[in-house]
Amino acid sequence: MPVMSLAGPVVASATLALTPSDTALPGSSVINELLNGIGWWGLVVCLAGVVIGAASWAIGSHTNSYQHASAGRRAVLVSGAAALVIGAAPQLLNFLFTSGQAVH
Repeated sequence: MPVMSLAGPVVASATLALTPSDTALPGSSVINELLNGIGWWGLVVCLAGVVIGAASWAIGSHTNSYQHASAGRRAVLVSGAAALVIGAAPQLLNFLFTSGQAVH
């Protein structure tokens, strides 16, 4: 004989809601400042990658070194893409979160 569980109907009828708030927990402003600092350091690293990659690309092109030119070009493109992702991250996550809340 199957055993009936009372937890099934209770869980099925429960409605969950999520409303993110930056004031809900203590220390939220510190975490926000920490993330802003990490983002700034990430952009500094991207800038260094673009400058070093461009220099490597230029030197590789002038010395006819395909490997150095290719590695420099890749560094410039990857660093630029990383800066794009860092800049778009908040808007992208907000868009995905809002889209997720629209699912019913």
